[in-house]
Amino acid sequence: MTTTSPTNTAPGLDPVPPAAPVRNRVRLKLGAGQQLKGGPLTYLALVVVGLGSIFPLYWTLVAASHDQQRVLDSPPPLVPGGRLWSNLQAAWEQAHLGKAIVNSIIVSGCITAATLFFCTLAGYAFAKMRFRGRGALMTAVIATLTIPPQLSVVPLFMMMSDIGWGGKLESVIFPTLVGAFGVFFMRQYLLEALPYELVEAAKVDGASNIRIVWNVVLPVARPAMMVLGMLTFVQAWNDFFWPFLALSQDNPTLQVALGQLSASYTPDQSIVMAGALISTLPLLLVFVVFGKQIVGGIMAGAVKG
Repeated sequence: MTTTSPTNTAPGLDPVPPAAPVRNRVRLKLGAGQQLKGGPLTYLALVVVGLGSIFPLYWTLVAASHDQQRVLDSPPPLVPGGRLWSNLQAAWEQAHLGKAIVNSIIVSGCITAATLFFCTLAGYAFAKMRFRGRGALMTAVIATLTIPPQLSVVPLFMMMSDIGWGGKLESVIFPTLVGAFGVFFMRQYLLEALPYELVEAAKVDGASNIRIVWNVVLPVARPAMMVLGMLTFVQAWNDFFWPFLALSQDNPTLQVALGQLSASYTPDQSIVMAGALISTLPLLLVFVVFGKQIVGGIMAGAVKG
């Protein structure tokens, strides 16, 4: 025996279609390709957040263009002065920033390239390859994130000294070639972005694991790699604690050199700000050159989510 659900019909009238779900009605109302429009409060909030984000950089520029007496005045200056070039030259000469910038580029570039390579391979293995102990190994990798870096400083310093890398750039590069966050980040992305069927199809075609990684995994993982590369480069560029302990004063990275610049008894704040401005310029250059790819990677990750 079958039952039929009642319909909203009446003699001489067409059946009334059921009401569309709320989500479908919202989509129909917005239409394909349309964007939500913000009100005045939205634009006001964006302006406030934008000015708040730009102000520290602007204040660094203002402080770097005055002398120390003017920077310490009350109220402080809010308009750039005329001593910017002389303060930049003084910071460059006092902290030997030329060699420090080269060292920072080498360290940050090597760490970023190695992190992208190893973390992408490990993330692909944990996401799509089946092997014994995969879950336990992934748990162990994530567990390393809970260990404070300060606990490993003493044994790591002793290890670098025994190898003969004390005071050299290798002591900063090699301990950070791969990180647990990068492995977890790439694994989570590839779990959703890379279908099993694509990998199986490549295996059926006779592709080796290296060919699969090069022709299948890397094109799919490129958006996430751009985001991870940006985060890794910024972290390596701004790292101060371990390079300060591992490197000598004659072979510093940029942040260590800036620390030496402000380590005197009465540091000139205008020159310190000039050095900070120099250290910020390479990061701004990275965002200008790779900003489109970085934003595209973030948006691709948001769509996958």
